[in-house]
Amino acid sequence: MSSPASKEIRTMKDFLNETEINLLECKVCFEKFSQQQRHRPRNLPCGHVICQECVSSLCPPGNPRLECPFCRKPCRILETSVCLPILHVIELIGRVVLDNVEHGSSANASHQVKKLKSASFNLTKSFGGWGILFNPTGIAICKKTGYLVVSHDGTKRISIFTMNGTCIQKIGTKSDSANGIVYPSDVAVTLDGYIVVADTGDHSVKVFSQSGQRLLVLKQPFCLPWGLGINPENEVIVSDPDAGNLILVSADFKQGKVKKVLNVCSHLDHPREVAVCPTSGTVVVVEHVTKISKNPSRTQIKIFNNGMKLIRQIDSFGLSLYLPLPVHTTGVAFDQQGNILIADINNRCIICVDKMEERNFLKHVVASCLSYPVALALLPDNSIAVLDSGNNSVIVYSP
Repeated sequence: MSSPASKEIRTMKDFLNETEINLLECKVCFEKFSQQQRHRPRNLPCGHVICQECVSSLCPPGNPRLECPFCRKPCRILETSVCLPILHVIELIGRVVLDNVEHGSSANASHQVKKLKSASFNLTKSFGGWGILFNPTGIAICKKTGYLVVSHDGTKRISIFTMNGTCIQKIGTKSDSANGIVYPSDVAVTLDGYIVVADTGDHSVKVFSQSGQRLLVLKQPFCLPWGLGINPENEVIVSDPDAGNLILVSADFKQGKVKKVLNVCSHLDHPREVAVCPTSGTVVVVEHVTKISKNPSRTQIKIFNNGMKLIRQIDSFGLSLYLPLPVHTTGVAFDQQGNILIADINNRCIICVDKMEERNFLKHVVASCLSYPVALALLPDNSIAVLDSGNNSVIVYSP
């Protein structure tokens, strides 16, 4: 064995160092993998992983093919995919570092941890699973048909399910063709039933009919479109973590014509998940804070009224006082009363935040013992559909 592999790991610091060197850096350019587009880890079909920038650099000009720099197996750019396990490990490592760095300050607050009461929600159904969904990223309800729409990393990027779990339609081939989707980070459905996809793979927002016909592609002014929300006026709000903006898109979806594109909020810190209250138009966005925090996995929530005026901010520290582990938000939605539902991957649960209360704002735990909840959607009967990326499934909880 080589010396790096045979080196003994005696402390957590040794473990972190070895993990970062051997797993969390690109072995072509030796830059650390990150959530940023340039150094996001990409799977090659042969199993090796390199960063996005190296994938692009290894392709000759005008040629979408490359050879693996390690085993020389040829492949096309479209055959590569985001390596979600490494991104998950980066988040976990960030939280371990936080525990070590801030142990002194967190120890004083540990006695304040409280147990939230559980709401009367019960698991009523679960569907999907590996082979049907692959590393799912987004979920939305079509109010026109009552179907659930899920984005994931399968050969067909969008799957449409009935409420009994039957997949009735798959659209969006994994390609850059006319009806293709390179990599979807989120999905939404307009009030009139059109499917909106944030395609981070080619930095665009795409609109499809229920049958899979592409109606609209919008690449400007996005750097990296990520999260999607539909407001009461049937407009799309798109988060852009690289630009730090929220963009409003108004369009005639049936005709595939854009009416207006407006930057409604700027200077956010890596905004990703976004949701809009269907009655009041209140907007909630999750920032993955990097500018003022040494912890790359810290999140905070900002709430705006329908005029995009900031009305409230919820830091993950305040949420964490009520739970065993620091909260890391990966999904948001509104319930029928306008309260905010939060998917938390650290505590593997869904929690409810009161829309008005400033102090005792955490109401209850809706669902727990999840694997890796990444998104959620409120159903017409007030049930909650949770997208669990850990077991590639949709889990429905009903009151």
